[in-house]
Amino acid sequence: MPIRDNQMRYGSVSRFFHWSMVAAILWQFTSVFAHIFLEDTGFDEFMWGTHKAVGFLIFVLALLRLLWALSSLGSRPPELSLASRLGHIGLYALFLGVPAVALMRQYGSGRAFEPFGLVVFTGFDSGKISWMTDLGSLLHSNLGWVLLAAVVGHVSMVIWHRRKNTKQDVLPRMLG
Repeated sequence: MPIRDNQMRYGSVSRFFHWSMVAAILWQFTSVFAHIFLEDTGFDEFMWGTHKAVGFLIFVLALLRLLWALSSLGSRPPELSLASRLGHIGLYALFLGVPAVALMRQYGSGRAFEPFGLVVFTGFDSGKISWMTDLGSLLHSNLGWVLLAAVVGHVSMVIWHRRKNTKQDVLPRMLG
């Protein structure tokens, strides 16, 4: 399997970023649903305890994936339509935006943030930065639900193209 993308298929680096993010996003939404529906259980405590770290992982993967995609623009499989291009741009914006507002909220809280033992920022004692915590609290959850809807839409379109429009079956481009 080639490392770089080509006009027919995505290369191994793009696939690594795609499927790693799929796993992390599934993990993230499992933690959210456990927190909502299985509150105060051991499963909820475990999953919710990973939520911030996995969100940071998604942010880093999305940044790296975006940089890789931009470096490969001329050699990637072409978008099928303007709707497809806009959908992918929206997904990237949400992959970056949802964790970015969570990071803003975390920083504004004055608490340190050390996912996986990596110091992203240290805490401070001078009180909260209210506009950061308020904006982060307003946007993070709401954008998270928009992300879930966009992911469901993305998967639905892959299935639709695979079943209804076999000339534009896009799944093999990411599977191999």
